[in-house]
Amino acid sequence: MTDNLRIMEKIAQVRLRDFGPYSLIRIDREGISVGDFLIVEVERGLDYVQVTSILNKSLPSLDSKPIKKIIRKANNEDLKIIKENQQKSKEARTICEEKIKTYKLKMKLVGTEFSYDASKVIFYFTAQGRVDFRNLLKELAKIFKVRIELRQIGVRDEAKLFGGIGPCGRVLCCGGFLKEFKAVSIKMAKEQGLPLNPSKLSGICGRLMCCLSYEYETYKRLSRGLPREGEKMHTEQGKGRVISVNILRRSVSVELEDKRIIEVCYD
Repeated sequence: MTDNLRIMEKIAQVRLRDFGPYSLIRIDREGISVGDFLIVEVERGLDYVQVTSILNKSLPSLDSKPIKKIIRKANNEDLKIIKENQQKSKEARTICEEKIKTYKLKMKLVGTEFSYDASKVIFYFTAQGRVDFRNLLKELAKIFKVRIELRQIGVRDEAKLFGGIGPCGRVLCCGGFLKEFKAVSIKMAKEQGLPLNPSKLSGICGRLMCCLSYEYETYKRLSRGLPREGEKMHTEQGKGRVISVNILRRSVSVELEDKRIIEVCYD
């Protein structure tokens, strides 16, 4: 009986409020679809999430923090509150931007949101380094009379919030399906034989494109045992120098001493 229940359960990916983190939670009720808002219990009361996708499979462990459990699917009254909070968030953002100018702080406000019960307002911002926003925090607390959070995020997070079109012509991975960022290094581009041109390797966030990591492990595996470009080697037809490497085909082009070019394939 337990096995049947595990097979039938649904896993939902949800996002806390408009700018919060993504989580995976178990859905123990019918009638919940992608796009629906849910009222959930969090560490400090109630908040809301929106369903971004549903998986019809069981997972051994779920990262549901900071969500404790689903209280209900948002009703008309809940949706009204969420809409009002979103409007208040816009007004709060305008006020905060004015105060940032007043205090001449080197920070860029990129998002604002209220919790479901409006007991907390979170301001997301980007900055080149650390920012002393203590006076700003005190000022905002006096104005809104609720708990204030000023949360610094990176430029990749900013791109994820606003979305856009990447150099490939498709919707940004971070704005579409990518829910967490993995480390991306220039070594990944080198391993895949890509031209080391910053303008071609960078996304709209200015950082190395996340997609450089997608095929890295495959290229790394297929390149084992292959000589490097420029390396000298012996072939059945004589000595030569590697002038190009095709990692996916596991072959290299070799220029022999008599200037002939041959292809050497590897298993």
